[in-house]
Order: sequence, then C-alpha cells, then structure tokens
Amino acid sequence: MGVFEQSIFINASATTVERCICDRTLMHQWLNPALRCEPMGETWSTDLNSQTRFIIQVPLLQPSLVSTVVERRPGLVVWAFTGFFVGQDRWECIPDATGTNLVNRFEFEISNPLVAFGFKQFAATWTKQDMEAQLKRLKQVAERMV
Repeated sequence: MGVFEQSIFINASATTVERCICDRTLMHQWLNPALRCEPMGETWSTDLNSQTRFIIQVPLLQPSLVSTVVERRPGLVVWAFTGFFVGQDRWECIPDATGTNLVNRFEFEISNPLVAFGFKQFAATWTKQDMEAQLKRLKQVAERMV
C-alpha cells in the first residue's frame, strides 16, 4: 500500500478550513486544475455515503475515481475510492489556539502491476509534490477568508 501524508498550519479556524475542503466552489480554487469533481447524485455533498467522481483531465484518457464519504464528523472527511486506484483520502482539521493544523493522508493500492509500475516510475513524485502544492493553495484560500 502506498501512503502520502502531508500537513500544513493554516491561520484560520477549523470551521473555515473544513469549508474549503467541503465547498465545491472553494475546492476548485485549490485543487489541481487538471482535477474536476462532479457529484454522482443531484447535488454536491460531503455527507456520509455521498458519492463524487474525481476526473483527471488528461488528453484522451480522463481516468476517474468514484469516491464515497466513508467517515464524516466535524473537522474530518474521509473519501474512499475505487477506479485505477483503491484507497482513501483523509482530510482532518486539528484546531490549535492560533489556527488549524490540516493533515491530508492519501492511502492507495494499485492492483494492476503494469499500472503500479508506471505510477511508481512516472507519477509518484509528481503526485506527492502536487498534494503539497494543493495544501499551500488551500492555505491561501482559507486565510483569505479570515
């Protein structure tokens, strides 16, 4: 199983940071522009059991992951996903006296050996760097809201 975990301190309340994670309009301000999120039902939601399709917009392929919120409480959203990856993307807001520590943990398994090899050789480093960049952009979005 692969695991990427990053954290960042944000000078904003946990409620504000959580809103940046859960509000689709705000989410698209910090997500990689190559990612698109679409609700699987009528409306966007991060409620327990809600489903979302995350689409990677690369020419010709546009691979997607179907994600289901499997754990939800104030300050925590965990999406489980299936597709070319199987795993979880966990976002946890940990309040601090002066702001919020945001921890993002991405756990995944790639069952296809060819896809796993390709990911390891070509995409793993980029994915980790992109996740770190997303946290920095999320921090900017949240801190502008204060």
